[in-house]
This record gives sequence, structure tokens and C-alpha cells, in this order.
Amino acid sequence: MANHKSSLKRIRQEKKRAIHNKYYAKTMRNAVRKLRAMTNKDEAVALYPKVQKMLDKLAKTNIIHKNKASNLKSSLCLYINKLG
Repeated sequence: MANHKSSLKRIRQEKKRAIHNKYYAKTMRNAVRKLRAMTNKDEAVALYPKVQKMLDKLAKTNIIHKNKASNLKSSLCLYINKLG
């Protein structure tokens, strides 16, 4: 167990941040899943900017890596372009 007040506080903060980050990462994964499940191109095109914005924000705050965000955005863009 931690011996210092500051280390106890750090443990509390890390738990809180981990829960926060996990929530936003899960929300992002669900949004990507929802977009990949779409078969209508118009709906997918309408949803893509929202997902793209979410990915950029999460990459900016280091919840996901910037390259992961880029890879997801490009693969989603390819998926939308292949929709008929």
C-alpha cells in the first residue's frame, strides 16, 4: 500500500481516469461498429463526420493512438466508398 498522501491521491486519479478513458474508447468502438454495419451509403456518409470527429478528439487526448485513428478513418472511408 502507498505510504504518501500524494501517491494515494495519484491512485485515486488513475482509477478515475481509467474509467473515463474506457468509457470513451468503448463509445468509439460502438460508433465504428455501427458505421460498419450500415448498408445504406447515404446514412453512412451522414454518420462518418461524427465518427471522424470522435476519433480525432480521442487521438488528441491520447485515449487512442493517432495512427490508430488514422487507420480507422481510412478503412471506414474505404468501406463507405465500396457501398452501392
